[in-house]
Amino acid sequence: MKEIVGIKFKKPGKIYFFDPGHLKLKLRDKVIVDTANGEELAEISIANKLVEDDKVVEPLRKIIRYANKKDFARLRENKEKEKEAFNICLEKIAKHKLPMKLINVEYKFDRSKLLFYFTADGRIDFRELVKDLAAIFKTRIELRQIGVRDEVKRIGGNGVCGRELCCCTFLNNFEAVSIKMAKEQNMSLNPSKISGVCGRLMCCLKYEQDAYEEKLAKLPKIGSIVETEDGEGVVDSIEILKENVRVKFNDEDGDGYFYKKYKADDIKIIKSNEEETEDPEEKENAKELAELEKLGQNDIVDDDDM
Repeated sequence: MKEIVGIKFKKPGKIYFFDPGHLKLKLRDKVIVDTANGEELAEISIANKLVEDDKVVEPLRKIIRYANKKDFARLRENKEKEKEAFNICLEKIAKHKLPMKLINVEYKFDRSKLLFYFTADGRIDFRELVKDLAAIFKTRIELRQIGVRDEVKRIGGNGVCGRELCCCTFLNNFEAVSIKMAKEQNMSLNPSKISGVCGRLMCCLKYEQDAYEEKLAKLPKIGSIVETEDGEGVVDSIEILKENVRVKFNDEDGDGYFYKKYKADDIKIIKSNEEETEDPEEKENAKELAELEKLGQNDIVDDDDM
């Protein structure tokens, strides 16, 4: 067993295991840690804890000490310098006429590196820009192209649910999301209703997908012929989470239909419908949905940069 603490460099960020040494740390304690890029200020997200050796990647980097007033003063000063650097970089981008959008500027805690995050439609030749910035700030300059998901994560905002965006609160990594997930969850296939603030498919489509897949495996497909206690009928619709099935029957006189709902366990599939049911909304929005699916490829940067 190995004693560790978990730390985060940013609020919505990955948790890294560190060696606490002789320190007994509590949640939300601020500490100075040793990283590949020098000393950094971080927050404790997992207090001292013993974990199995196979869950630890050796060698663990160390917690150096508790953060003090001087460290917090430096952090505030870095934030002020970042604002200044942002404005200067905007001027230089305009000067070089580069087709890029500056999103954020970040000093490493010890000011050994200054990072500029930007978005762009394609690759950008920013070598002259880097030279200008290095001459002004006298430190290592790094420009990082990020995707729109990362852009929104840095800017922040609220989702259609009214809550703060998941990527700004607890999501450590972006996962692939597909139109298929929206279809299987019986969501509207209108791009505006299944897209997030970033213009990509909503991350929350992924949260319950495993549960939907598990339940769908037990349910007959729409159009399947089934046997019920009331005779033979055709599956008209399903309630996935409740595992209910609505079955359509012919009237005895053959002039109309009636419907009845059953639990999935109370019916027997006679003939499964393997044809894909066409959703009218999907057909209407086919082009936009295809573009949304294409854009859904993750363009993510690991910006914790340990």
